[in-house]
Amino acid sequence: MAGLFANDSEQIDRRTSRSICDAVGERLQQSLRPEPQLPTHLERLMNELRQRDRDSH
Repeated sequence: MAGLFANDSEQIDRRTSRSICDAVGERLQQSLRPEPQLPTHLERLMNELRQRDRDSH
């Protein structure tokens, strides 16, 4: 890990670092948005599977 920071010529400035962090954060927020609710029939099937799983333990 220390090798990553050994060469000062490869460091980026604070402004560039902040821009990269902001861009990564925005992409994560977009990709990790909550999934829309399942259609009713799929939700019912999921509930049935959960119930069967609980009953089997």
